[in-house]
Amino acid sequence: MQIDLTAKEFRHLLDMVYIGNWVLNSTRGDDRFKEYDDIESKLFSLCKGTKLKVLQEDWNGICVPSRAYAEGGIHEAIGFYEDNIFYEILAEELSRRDMEYPVINEENYDEIVTRMDGYMREFQSSGLDHLVLED
Repeated sequence: MQIDLTAKEFRHLLDMVYIGNWVLNSTRGDDRFKEYDDIESKLFSLCKGTKLKVLQEDWNGICVPSRAYAEGGIHEAIGFYEDNIFYEILAEELSRRDMEYPVINEENYDEIVTRMDGYMREFQSSGLDHLVLED
């Protein structure tokens, strides 16, 4: 198989592969999906000998994203995603808790969404500053 990409398109592909592998493997410890690590390594190795060579480095004989790449802003994008997902899941869980954890269906969907929107407005204006946990 051959894919023709511009350097800019290839760079964007590297970002997507890195982010995807991060999502799949960053919390797995020793139980990583090796197939995804291998694909990431294979694609980053294509940077060798090009103007993108700074994006890769060898670590114990394996081509990996370079420290310069990892520290170059990609984790800001991942962090933005993680923050949004955190707040969205929290808003949904709090909304469902407020409604005594119903199964979501057509009859209660609008109410859950309305409650979630309220929590999201609060999180956007105050973060977690007003969140109180009681026993």
